[in-house]
Amino acid sequence: MKQILILILLSIVYHGVAAQTISKQTNDNFSKLKWIEGTWMRTNNKRGQSGTERWQRISPTEFFGTGTAMKEKDTVFVEKLRILIRENTIFYVSDVPENPNPVFFKLTEITAYGFVCENPKHDFPKKIEYKLKGKLLTATISGDGKSIDYLFSK
Repeated sequence: MKQILILILLSIVYHGVAAQTISKQTNDNFSKLKWIEGTWMRTNNKRGQSGTERWQRISPTEFFGTGTAMKEKDTVFVEKLRILIRENTIFYVSDVPENPNPVFFKLTEITAYGFVCENPKHDFPKKIEYKLKGKLLTATISGDGKSIDYLFSK
């Protein structure tokens, strides 16, 4: 029992120290992402299909999202998404059924109205870009000369 209590206390201290190592710039950049929260409805679907991305901030250092594609009333694709701070760096994380592990994309550009994240070692996509214009969102995935746009509205 005593060992468990010590482990819990060490964990609390570790996480407290880790939280303090996040720079002001990283926190400021992460705060710029607040616009992503909410439900985004895909607008450029094929006939009979629909899609959404839902995002919520679950902690001071993490957003959680899901991307869903539907065909009529059947769910045909679900993607678990996260945007998080790890080791003072912001990452976009995609977890899809066809990959054995989540894929991390490092944010390389960020503004109040969008961001770019990249992972040159990933097969596809290598780059993900989100651009907000009013209540319209364009998410573009690209790599190796190929590019796909996903259009959303809130």
